[in-house]
Amino acid sequence: MMDTFNGISIMIVNDEISEMLMPHIIKYKDNCLWFLRENFNPVTIDEVFTVLDSIERYGDREAFIEVRRIKKWLLQNSSVTY
Repeated sequence: MMDTFNGISIMIVNDEISEMLMPHIIKYKDNCLWFLRENFNPVTIDEVFTVLDSIERYGDREAFIEVRRIKKWLLQNSSVTY
């Protein structure tokens, strides 16, 4: 879903993406996402990719592989480029 804020189009995250991402946010909160507020839930696709990039950068090998799989899935279903 697209929304506009001050004339800028913003891709809003749907429930499917949020539900898929939340277990990873919880799993990697202490090691990779310590800077996020406790009840953080990404709203925009940019926030989703910020979370994924942090997990990929600061996580272990398993985290890296999981993030790559999620990014591939997200990019297949959107016109977003990262």
